[in-house]
Amino acid sequence: MSRWTRMLALLAATPFALALWPRLAARTDAQQQPTLAQLFTKRDVMIPMRDGIRLHTEIYTPRNQSAPLPFLITRTPYGLSDGSDGYSRLLNMYRAMFADGGYIFVFQDIRGRYKSEGKFVMNRPPCEPLRPGCIDEGTDTYDTISWLLKNVPDNNGRAGMLGISYGGWLTAMALLHPNPALKAASEQASPADMFLGDDFHHNGAFRLSYGFEYAAMMETGKEDYLFPFDRYDTFDWYLRLGPLSNVDRLYLHGRVPTWEDFVHHPNYDAFWQRQAVWPYFERLTLTVPNLNVAGWWDQEDFWGPVRIYEASELHDVHHDNYLVVGPWNHGGWARGLGTHLGPIQFDSPTSQYFRRKIQAAWFAYWLKGEGQLPVKKALTFQTGTNRWENYSAWPPVSGIVHRKLYLRSDARLAFAPPEQSGPRAYDSYISDPAHPVPYRHRPVQETYGPGSHWYTWLVEDQRFVYERPDVATWETPVLTHDVTVSGDIVAHLYAATTGSDSDWVVKLIDVYPERYPQDLLEMQALEAKAVADPQSDAVRQEKALLARMPMSGYQLMIADEIFRGRFRKSYVHPSPIVPNKVTRYVIDLHTNNHTFLKGHRIMVQIQSTWFPLYDRNPQKFVPNIFEAKASDYQQATQRIYRSRYYASYIDLPVAVH
Repeated sequence: MSRWTRMLALLAATPFALALWPRLAARTDAQQQPTLAQLFTKRDVMIPMRDGIRLHTEIYTPRNQSAPLPFLITRTPYGLSDGSDGYSRLLNMYRAMFADGGYIFVFQDIRGRYKSEGKFVMNRPPCEPLRPGCIDEGTDTYDTISWLLKNVPDNNGRAGMLGISYGGWLTAMALLHPNPALKAASEQASPADMFLGDDFHHNGAFRLSYGFEYAAMMETGKEDYLFPFDRYDTFDWYLRLGPLSNVDRLYLHGRVPTWEDFVHHPNYDAFWQRQAVWPYFERLTLTVPNLNVAGWWDQEDFWGPVRIYEASELHDVHHDNYLVVGPWNHGGWARGLGTHLGPIQFDSPTSQYFRRKIQAAWFAYWLKGEGQLPVKKALTFQTGTNRWENYSAWPPVSGIVHRKLYLRSDARLAFAPPEQSGPRAYDSYISDPAHPVPYRHRPVQETYGPGSHWYTWLVEDQRFVYERPDVATWETPVLTHDVTVSGDIVAHLYAATTGSDSDWVVKLIDVYPERYPQDLLEMQALEAKAVADPQSDAVRQEKALLARMPMSGYQLMIADEIFRGRFRKSYVHPSPIVPNKVTRYVIDLHTNNHTFLKGHRIMVQIQSTWFPLYDRNPQKFVPNIFEAKASDYQQATQRIYRSRYYASYIDLPVAVH
């Protein structure tokens, strides 16, 4: 595999980042347009930081510049992706901003990565204010902007910054103690807490395949490294791996710092707390307008940008805090048209719309004084109805009624509470760590490798686990009217386990009609072709379409989350679950804006494994799961209660009109 082919695979899946398939962006936004070399002059420099370390930076100035222009800065740990002409393909992401002279684009390798000097530290913690001699990603950004103002002619004294995933986190760091010339930012898909809700853990449950493969990629000393799995289906590889203690013993041998951090910090201790971004924003009064951007089906960092937005709201006295959420996977807004994600159609080019009408307008307003703000406060794409909605607050504060969707007997869901009581008012299943539930269709390709389905697994049809005996399912009758959910979705679960630890996975699912109208329309069109031309292959196509019925009965995940039971009282001090005791769990399924359409059904699935994205819980309490032995892993009988006294339900913020 060529280095560029490997780089494309990495960029398409990088956990924090996305330098984002720049070639694809070029195809969609730049067909028949001039080359980058025709549009820009390039300057390659090493910018000195306050501690003497120099950072590799590429500066692109428009050839048609006729007036002073602002800087638009992107910092990245993933390289600048220069093409054969020596020009960074990252420019292709910003084609919508090239018009009228555009910007002076600046791309920089962060310290310790690619051509920059210094030591790379994963998610380097931010400095305490005014601490002498301290450096972090914020100080490096501050020093970069100061240098640019002094050394790049014909700038207008203003700078903007944006980035996705790790680049979004770098943007967030720059907002804590910003350079006075930083006048606008767009934090996009930034992680906000690596233990509670982003890349490496969710509610304390370790993201095994993701964390292992990313740590190996970033810290083996090879910048385009992919771990050499000996099996195509990594589900098999991770299952055969056995306990997590085998990772170091067999493969990493203590040489990967981030993996060592996982092992030595299994709880939410000072190490993870210091890295967490959101507490800094809870104490911060924003002085730089920030456009937070997220995707409903972001497989890596959905929790982060929403949490940063929520934290920033506490002291948003200058109205500088904004949010956009669209129907995208990780970084999907920066590439392609965005007309669909996997088989899910959105009826319009949502990604192109964001780049042209939102992002370009945002920076033009703040950095050039042009146009109007494109967002009131929060702009979200309402899936189901497939339309953009502009809100003055998020979650919406008016027109919302919280309704409880209860788990009932006979695998039913209903808005009326259960009436059944007694010791048998529950549903049960056996959770076996030796036979875990896969998180996506098998084969599970390596996360960052070519051909991986990682990017769209959140929209995969959940029927592939629907009939498993270790997945419990409830659903409503066919809806007689639309049900629109706008805001925070929370699962309230009453459950018991025969073990002393357990994971709980809750999924809220939109079930499509068994005869989906769009499928039928497609068949009718093929029938018409067959009548018009009996010799055509339309009849064969119709039969093939009828056999597969692409969206008929489709089970689309709308919201989901995992919770590790040992942390039900405290993420800092885990404790065993009392076997067979009914315990209440409150599991945040996060914010959403979706309409369950008339004719669809609402489904809830609950399970206790989601492998190998999440490691297997031994289901026996041990002090540190990373040090668990094979003998610690045991079967457990799980009970989900749905009685009058232990009423499990999903709290839905339902829009009323």
